[in-house]
Amino acid sequence: MSRKPTRHKCRCCNKFFFPDYRNIERQKFCSEPGCQQASKQSSQRRWCRKKDNRDYFRGEAAVRRVQQWRKAHPGYWRKNKPASKRTQAADPQSAQPQQASCNVPNRDLRALQDLCLTEHPAFVGLISMVTGSTLQDDIAATSRNLLLRGQTILGRKIPQSAAYDPQTFDPARSSSASSAKL
Repeated sequence: MSRKPTRHKCRCCNKFFFPDYRNIERQKFCSEPGCQQASKQSSQRRWCRKKDNRDYFRGEAAVRRVQQWRKAHPGYWRKNKPASKRTQAADPQSAQPQQASCNVPNRDLRALQDLCLTEHPAFVGLISMVTGSTLQDDIAATSRNLLLRGQTILGRKIPQSAAYDPQTFDPARSSSASSAKL
């Protein structure tokens, strides 16, 4: 017949508790979060003390095991999130260049270096999370696209020259040339 439930003393907090009926003989810790953490540490300590497990994370065998696992699970660390259905493509005709915002300073940012956020670690990390890439070339290209998209939305002029290079473009020269045309 059924046994009368007996109380056990928790090895962490020393309080009495009723163990789970399926694990009466082996349960030594109560269900409090701190006690469960102590139980996990105790279990790991016991596992690491076994002779067969001492070098489980060391040596060439461990390296080969990890390499094989990574090969079998490519991109495991990446979290592939589906594209949001709310995003809309920016329509270039919908921008109204004659309309200006009073909250945005009237500067004409032409080079990627003019965007101070590209040097901020949080911005670079955000772009890395969105693109899923940690390569500097990908981050720079995405930053440049974001800058151009923002300029389009705010109605700022984008250089129209076919030989535009963001690293060699001189805004002082282009502004003097455009003022000479007026």
